[in-house]
Amino acid sequence: MTKLLNDENLIVCDFPLVEHNLSVIRNKNTSSEIFRNAARRLAYLLLYKAYSNLPMKEFDIETPICKTKSKMIDPEADIIIAPILRAGLAFADVASEILPAATIRHIGMYRDEKTLQPVWYYNKTPVELKNPKNTYVYVLDPMLATGNSSVETINLFLKKGMKEENLTFVNLLASPQGIERIRHHFKKIRIVTAHIDEAINEKGYIIPGLGDAGDRLFNTFN
Repeated sequence: MTKLLNDENLIVCDFPLVEHNLSVIRNKNTSSEIFRNAARRLAYLLLYKAYSNLPMKEFDIETPICKTKSKMIDPEADIIIAPILRAGLAFADVASEILPAATIRHIGMYRDEKTLQPVWYYNKTPVELKNPKNTYVYVLDPMLATGNSSVETINLFLKKGMKEENLTFVNLLASPQGIERIRHHFKKIRIVTAHIDEAINEKGYIIPGLGDAGDRLFNTFN
């Protein structure tokens, strides 16, 4: 764990509002409605941190008082929000609300329960990036467990020519194994999470975790 916490590209948002809402969604007795609301609050907190790497550009503007210089997000940067279906949808609306100029690119995959390997069923990413060196991607997936689907998604974008350091993976919970799997392949990917949990079990679930994020978000237990 000490090695992970020395990783400058691993950002753990462990301040009070994050910890409070994380406790709410961990509780097995929390209803789907309350779970969704707490997850949405967490999304705001995590995404503000995730977006901290956006490129800025200085402009001349005029206030009601006088002319001045002010910084805004570089309009030439291509920004992509990539939620992994279905649980990533919990973050997508918040991500788009904070940054409405971004493009939403949905990614569909599920985990084979026997092999724990990702199975693709939907890919809405562009065939080519218009400006790969100035493209910023934010992959949204509440749970970083085995890291298998994460590596697949990261590879999908990096093969299009974008810079590794311009891709940020945003999640509620991460396991040490998932982080280490990403780091085995990618040293510069930014990971933003609310907490690093103890481990994953034989079924690939994070311990202590919060259960199946998708089922708890969408109330699909049956």
